[in-house]
Amino acid sequence: MLGDFGVGKTSLVRRFVEDRFDDKYLTTIGVKISRKTIVRSYGSMSMLIWDLAGSTGFDTFTNPSYMQGTAGAIIVCDITRRETLTIVAEYARQARIINPKIHLVFVGNKMDRTGERLVSDEDLREVSSTFGDGT
Repeated sequence: MLGDFGVGKTSLVRRFVEDRFDDKYLTTIGVKISRKTIVRSYGSMSMLIWDLAGSTGFDTFTNPSYMQGTAGAIIVCDITRRETLTIVAEYARQARIINPKIHLVFVGNKMDRTGERLVSDEDLREVSSTFGDGT
């Protein structure tokens, strides 16, 4: 999980892994690693989810070992804070420098805050189109 501070990375992980939501904001320090196994009729997949501490800019990439060997990354922006959208393409670029074969998914978070929305669906599509091949 990549993205600036406060975009909701930890909340997304907690909802996915533990099926719970907490609206109290807790800043991640360093990295929090969660484990989740998905079972389907055709097999199972065990995942380690690294929730990297949010940053302003690209502080996350001062330690590229967090990204080496990863199969994919989810890059999150907050649709109520336009500045978090403008940085996601740089997160994608930096992730691809560390791991050129990484699969990327882009998420616009906090869709429940419709009255505060500053980022449109078109804005999200435009930025995600800059991720290039393999996304």
